Amino acid sequence: MYQPRTYRHWIKDKDLVTFNVTVKETDLYIRATSDLKSKAQELVVKYRRMLEKYIGGHPLFITSLEPVAAADDAPPLVTEMAEAAKKAGVGPMAAVAGAIAEAVGSELAALSQEVIVENGGDIYLKSLKQRLIGIYAGKSPLTGRVGLEIEGEDTPLGICTSSGTVGHSLSYGQADAVIVLSPSTVLADAAATAIGNRILKSEDIPGGIEFARSIGGLKGIVIILGEQVGVWGKVKLGEMAVEA
Repeated sequence: MYQPRTYRHWIKDKDLVTFNVTVKETDLYIRATSDLKSKAQELVVKYRRMLEKYIGGHPLFITSLEPVAAADDAPPLVTEMAEAAKKAGVGPMAAVAGAIAEAVGSELAALSQEVIVENGGDIYLKSLKQRLIGIYAGKSPLTGRVGLEIEGEDTPLGICTSSGTVGHSLSYGQADAVIVLSPSTVLADAAATAIGNRILKSEDIPGGIEFARSIGGLKGIVIILGEQVGVWGKVKLGEMAVEA
């Protein structure tokens, strides 16, 4: 069932132009220094076709819940998804939202000094200044109250979220939100899923953090379950003045 993404409107950056691009299941919320909607639409179509064509010849890629090696002739997008999934120990489609966000965002970055691409809670961010990224954690009292303070010099950066209580994505865990930061949005997406699968109760948070540390390539994580929070790495939480 579709859930309205009201959190997209929590922060209204007046310095950036906002637009949406929707192609089939892909629903991107983008902010840039100018209206690049036509270009973004073109890129989404390009990368979706690339992925769909590969899946057509390799159906296991879309169904497997375990890592699957990419074929030698696989496009870079597919190879990146497969490699990220292998590092995190999940199926390659666990990285698809982050992969599309990064592929589109990195190309738009050639046309815009600042770009924010959000794809179902997974974000590719390139910024020249500090940005406060809101955290949506379902019914947790922390939803809309705290955010991630991201410095411009730390971008491009992937900021991806997995939840066992929000949305339609597959998760075996019960965390309200597992947020992962990585220079690779593809890896951040796969890792968020893998970590989230391990969080069934608040006592699992320390183990989830240790697992995250073992993946490699991550800059930091936040795990939220109800009122309980676990934080590791280069993460700075800031207060948000937003009504959830």
